[in-house]
Formats: sequence, structure tokens, C-alpha cells
Amino acid sequence: MAFSINTHDRWGVVNVGQFATLEQARTAFRDLCADPWYRQDGTVKGAELLDCTDPAAPQRLDWFSFQ
Repeated sequence: MAFSINTHDRWGVVNVGQFATLEQARTAFRDLCADPWYRQDGTVKGAELLDCTDPAAPQRLDWFSFQ
């Protein structure tokens, strides 16, 4: 998969999804950032959308902070 979404919390980084297209990834990222559980949990600090076309050097496309 070419695109990935990770969350960052107190314990580290968790991959929450991988997507074939940027459109699918952006839709999922937008939905995750609006999810009330992530907003209210308090332990999840942020989410990032990555372009993983080059697995050796993924590029961050977007970041959202839950603070």
C-alpha cells in the first residue's frame, strides 16, 4: 500500500490503516481526526498521514494534533 495513517500516543506509534490511493487515505484521515473517541481519549496525541511509496523514506503529508 502506498499511503498509511499512524497515531501517536504515550506508548509510541500505531499504524491504524494502509491505503492504495491518496483519496482513500485522506478520507480515512479526515474521519479519524473527527472521531469523538480520539478527540476525548486524552492519550492519543496526534495522527499523521504518510506517503509510503518509498518504504525507506516515508514522507509526512499531513499531521493533526488532538491537543
